[in-house]
Amino acid sequence: MNSFGRIFRINIFGESHGPEVGVTIDGCPTGIPLSEKDFETDLARRKSGVKGTTPRKESDIPRLISGVYQGRTTGAPLTMLFENADTRPEDYAGFTDIPRPGHADFTAMKKYSGYNDPRGGGHFSGRITIGLVAAGVIARKIITPVEVKASLKEAGGEKEIEHAVKNAIDAKDSIGGIIECEVEQMPVGLGEPFFDSLESLISHMIFSIPAIRGIEFGAGFGAAGMRGSEHNDCFISAEGKTKTNNAGGINGGISNGNPLLFRIAVKPASSIAQKQRTMNMATGEMVDLEIGGRHDACIALRVPVIVEAVTAIVLADLFLLNP
Repeated sequence: MNSFGRIFRINIFGESHGPEVGVTIDGCPTGIPLSEKDFETDLARRKSGVKGTTPRKESDIPRLISGVYQGRTTGAPLTMLFENADTRPEDYAGFTDIPRPGHADFTAMKKYSGYNDPRGGGHFSGRITIGLVAAGVIARKIITPVEVKASLKEAGGEKEIEHAVKNAIDAKDSIGGIIECEVEQMPVGLGEPFFDSLESLISHMIFSIPAIRGIEFGAGFGAAGMRGSEHNDCFISAEGKTKTNNAGGINGGISNGNPLLFRIAVKPASSIAQKQRTMNMATGEMVDLEIGGRHDACIALRVPVIVEAVTAIVLADLFLLNP
């Protein structure tokens, strides 16, 4: 399904090379000030343009077609549309018979019996994340004064990100990265034990971002090598502040008031300029595949703002569930 949330409920739609992509938000509170200008900063952070990102250029100007009147949200379903103008569907001819390694071409073809839109990855494309970022702008308004910040800590296994990106471009290859997200001013009490734990809900949304391969909270996988005396976060105030934050701000699935902290792993983009040996599904023969078109050498460069957005969406839904 393409929806998430119980009260602040989002539904994303569109295809990479279709006429438009967008998002509908149901359950948005009334009276929130909102204009196209509010989206500029976060949408610009998601755009391509820096070295290592796709040459595809889109205006990414949101069209607010419902749910806003005289500059404020109405409480009705809020729908935003984004035009796809810089499309080149001819770059994707032939991928039905020769699905690209690492992409959803093969699984989409099988699941949807060949009726899926394959151009630019169709509905599986990272282009669809623009709706998540747009919804995140509104979610941030709901969770104020909580602040969500994410940043790329390393790319291709290197701390020197620009150097790693240059090497990937020179090698006609791609690299992934590690992104860290920290949420300040967290209240105590968001989340539930077990299935709706704060970790579960955030992980659900994080893995909805294309190319995510892992997530860890607080000390993460490092906790497996620690003793309890090392990992336990001892309290240093009656408000719940702890000396360390190995739990990442969560105990028993519930926020404990300390900063929410997690890291995610982003895989390398699957489309690379190098020749790859793979199968032609129509003939059953192994063939050489060379992928043209416009692609990111490091998609992780554009992911931090998406991570912030989906985190804010989860928190907005929990805020509305726990007024």
